[in-house]
Amino acid sequence: MTTVIEQVPAHLRQLAEAVVAAAAADPRLLAVVAGGSIATGTSDEYSDLDLVLVCTPEAHQECIAGAKEFAARLDPLLAAFTGEHVGEPRLLIALYGPPLAHVDLKFVTPEQLHDRVEDGVVLWQRDDSVDRAYAESAASYPQPDPQWIEDRFWVWVHYVAVKIARGELFEAIDSLGAIRSISIAPLATYGRTSKPSGVRRLETLAPELLSEFRETVATVDRDDCLRALKASVALYRKVRESSGVQVVRRTAAEEAAIDFLG
Repeated sequence: MTTVIEQVPAHLRQLAEAVVAAAAADPRLLAVVAGGSIATGTSDEYSDLDLVLVCTPEAHQECIAGAKEFAARLDPLLAAFTGEHVGEPRLLIALYGPPLAHVDLKFVTPEQLHDRVEDGVVLWQRDDSVDRAYAESAASYPQPDPQWIEDRFWVWVHYVAVKIARGELFEAIDSLGAIRSISIAPLATYGRTSKPSGVRRLETLAPELLSEFRETVATVDRDDCLRALKASVALYRKVRESSGVQVVRRTAAEEAAIDFLG
């Protein structure tokens, strides 16, 4: 008979068991829930361990403040930092090992579980907090907004073109990557995944476009950056059409940006 913990990949199972044991010994914690690839059943030997730790409301801030201390109880902790850079101060990102293992620990209250992107696998729970949250609400993963993308795309094209003209090539290359991840990939994979995430898994989600995506990658050369920007424009226009999305086109901005590229 398969147990819940066996849904965790073998290389992460010992860590998951350590988290469960530490949580069970801490009266402030109510549940441990595994998300990410474990929740979707797509984990492999390269997967990270994404865990949500449900806290009592009165101890929530205390748990967040003591997140590093909690993480240090589990295994050899090499490094850890909080997730303000991704707008998530409830998150602790940790690296354990050797062997190296990436672990995300997010501390939430039962009420905050109602606002979630997925229904994770409950590895352990002290009460029915998770069950009730799942019964009372539905998970919702953020989806790309094609109009939001169209409203910004041509402004970004002009920005990158100016950086290329000025010779700020590393800035241009970084910006090309952002355009690829924020604008083009979401439309290229529109409707092909329930959990869109930039260029992640692009190779399997849109394999027919890989050669065109390669053309959007630039080297540290002014002419090559301009070539990659023009390729990015061409691919964006293509996926805007093929995705079937309905947007109000910013035609004047589009024409002016393309004219600026020459």
